[in-house]
Amino acid sequence: MPKMKTKRCAAKRFSFTASGKVKYKKMNLRHILTKKSAKRKRHLRQSGVLSEADSAKIRKQLLPYG
Repeated sequence: MPKMKTKRCAAKRFSFTASGKVKYKKMNLRHILTKKSAKRKRHLRQSGVLSEADSAKIRKQLLPYG
């Protein structure tokens, strides 16, 4: 059985924490920033953590050796 390939698009967007949770960068912080409040932009800068249901799919299908 050959090795499974990592989906490179997923590897660039997701990373793992030390406890095994899946971390990602939040969307909507690229353009049209004038209408967004400072509080909203500040919260978007922080990384998000995927739910267990979604992270299981990412871990199993897209990042098999992560």
